Amino acid sequence: MFLGIDIGTSGVKAVITGETGDVVAQGTAELSVSRPHPLWSEQAPDDWIRATHQAVLSLDPALRAQVRGLGLAGQMHGATLLGADDRPLRPAILWNDGRSFAECEQLEAAEPRSRAITGNIAMPGFTAPKLAWVRNHEPEVFAATRSVLLPKDYVRLALTGDKASDMSDSAGTLWLDVARRAWSPEMLAATDLDESHMPRLHEGPEVTGVLRQDVAQGWGMDRVAVVAGAGDNAAGALGVGVLSDGQGMLSLGTSGVIFVANAAFRPNPAEAVHAFCHALPGVWHQMSVHLSAASCIDWAAKACNVAGPAEFFALAEQVGPACGPELFLPYLSGERTPHNDPHIRAAFLGLGNESSTAQMAAAVLEGVAFAHADGLDALRNAGTQVEELCVIGGGSRSAHWGRILASVLGVRLVYLHGGEVGPALGGARLAQIGVTGAPAAQVCTRPPVRAVIEPDPALAAALASKRARFRAAYAALSQIKE
Repeated sequence: MFLGIDIGTSGVKAVITGETGDVVAQGTAELSVSRPHPLWSEQAPDDWIRATHQAVLSLDPALRAQVRGLGLAGQMHGATLLGADDRPLRPAILWNDGRSFAECEQLEAAEPRSRAITGNIAMPGFTAPKLAWVRNHEPEVFAATRSVLLPKDYVRLALTGDKASDMSDSAGTLWLDVARRAWSPEMLAATDLDESHMPRLHEGPEVTGVLRQDVAQGWGMDRVAVVAGAGDNAAGALGVGVLSDGQGMLSLGTSGVIFVANAAFRPNPAEAVHAFCHALPGVWHQMSVHLSAASCIDWAAKACNVAGPAEFFALAEQVGPACGPELFLPYLSGERTPHNDPHIRAAFLGLGNESSTAQMAAAVLEGVAFAHADGLDALRNAGTQVEELCVIGGGSRSAHWGRILASVLGVRLVYLHGGEVGPALGGARLAQIGVTGAPAAQVCTRPPVRAVIEPDPALAAALASKRARFRAAYAALSQIKE
């Protein structure tokens, strides 16, 4: 048995897999996000620890006792600042925090080779600009900072006592020389840091330590090996067998991601495409990233007084796509690909007296699809060919949304059994590789296909004019944002 733990934004998920890779148990624990000021998004790091224990302890004790290895996955980019006592100095600044836009410009000015070294444009979501913001606005906290860890790696510290990270998650800090898969002294210096502030780097399946005695005893497990793991997107990709050049997935979680594996490092920062290390040695990947995806469903359901996502999807399906003029721009937390715009915000447009909740629900599903189409265009402009995407995340439960997405994106969508498990499965698979030495291609297989949705040309044509209005609406909205 192998344990995978995903430190997400809205919750922690723990899964146990058997020797054949099947998920035999799942447990979750919720997390909340604090937004004390506009553009801010924070969490208390110790909440991750509490939720991790809760999620793991919800699993069958008999299965926990058989676990042979543990792999961590987690939300990327979060800045967890630790003092000399390894305790957090302030709340962690999350991936969807947009306060450090000015610091991005300062960072690229301080190191003009930034994009060449990292393969990425500096964005407020990355970790390095967040530290530059702390240096500028909370100098006493910055001066006291002795270590900076990503969310899953803070949990690792609590579980094993080790400060370590993996290549895929670290690539999202803007401190990594992504082609060399090593910390960049130049990028660290641009934020007045050095390698002493950073964790040790490992490839995803490499063992970084073992569970502390008290943790292992509390979980009813041996002091099993803990592997480096992966950022959530790379881990999710391994969970659905995306590890070879050209294979891709669409993740519909809190955020939305189109992820394509690459056999070589293929950066394209001009289009705000992310180019990161994959969780396996010698493999990289590209992503288009959207800061709000399934989170738009949760928000809109609450705002419209709808019981939950399932009822919201049902309302949208009732009226069907392209049912009216209503438009939704899904920028609740700003946007990355292709706009790199942390200040843009969501909007409903085209509402009239006749607009119903169901029509608004339809517009939300369409709006997220249109945003993903903008991102896919950026990947295609970078020379990436995408014909098929595996779908993971909570949004994968809706076949109706899948029909809209497939038609707007112009790609075949493949839905897999267990695809909703997400990054925790990838963490467990990395643990299996690390503990057993089995080849990645043998462990990271694609789960059985449960459904395939092909693009519908008629639906694509019906939505084409709305997408054109959507793009014009972004251009107009970007001129009047605060």
